[in-house]
Amino acid sequence: MSGIPPFVRRAVGRVVLALLAVGLIVGVWNLVIVAFGLKPYALPTPQSAVSAIVHRWSTYQSLTLQTIEETAYGFGIGAGIGFLLGVLMSASKTVQRLVYPALITSQAVPIVAIAAPLAILFGFGLLPKLVIVAWIVFFPVVVNVLDGLAHVDRDLVNLARVMGAKRVRAFLAIHLPATLSPLFSGLKIGATYAVTGAVIGEWMASAQQGLGTYLQTANASLDTEGVFGATILLTAIGVASFLLMVAAETVATPWRTRSTARRGPRSLLRAALGSSPDISRRKGARRWFGSLPGAALRGSRSQSPPPPR
Repeated sequence: MSGIPPFVRRAVGRVVLALLAVGLIVGVWNLVIVAFGLKPYALPTPQSAVSAIVHRWSTYQSLTLQTIEETAYGFGIGAGIGFLLGVLMSASKTVQRLVYPALITSQAVPIVAIAAPLAILFGFGLLPKLVIVAWIVFFPVVVNVLDGLAHVDRDLVNLARVMGAKRVRAFLAIHLPATLSPLFSGLKIGATYAVTGAVIGEWMASAQQGLGTYLQTANASLDTEGVFGATILLTAIGVASFLLMVAAETVATPWRTRSTARRGPRSLLRAALGSSPDISRRKGARRWFGSLPGAALRGSRSQSPPPPR
């Protein structure tokens, strides 16, 4: 075990805990069936639901792909709109005071209530389902981005201004990294709920078959194994979406899991050539901000008025 890297041990531990959690859910499910004497037509065993997925995969496959498409496209649209709105509202207090109450009001409307008007407006194709998914996703993204941008370190912003940074470069170097963690918190929430929006869209405004419409059909025919099989697949889509956001967060915010920077090809080359890391940092500062703090401070000292006698 001593030769195994720490990150491998952590990953294996997390996988084992996840498998134990799934086993606990399956055990409780079977225990409830045995304890209350439930019949298979009322509550099938998890083994029966998984067996239904395996035997009906030719039917489930196209339905699953359709629901994944609606979830992925709607999530991307909602996340993009939410991020842009959060940035605009952070940049302008007037826009924030104008738009924020409307956003809160939009979330107070039940999503099921707006599904029918969307079907009337946009028909029964893909568009109303994308709107419903985006409607669910964008609000947590807006709120978290706005909160992240509101808590940016003002000292770093002032330092960037002293060094001559433009607004775009200051945003990319300071504001954007500071808001990544809140952004991914919103994205993880939205990714989990996006599949719910896809199912609601299929129930209310769909001429195309997906897992949501299959749920309705199986429920009407008392096909409980089919119902729970579709439910398991929908759960898997939601969990997979959440895990994708966790992986993206790990890649985009390495400082949360590492205290030192990864030694990439450029750092290895500098070490081989004997370059000083301080010089590379100063060059990076010049490239980003155009001047060094010392030069800026010297310039400010030279322009300062003489002290009073």
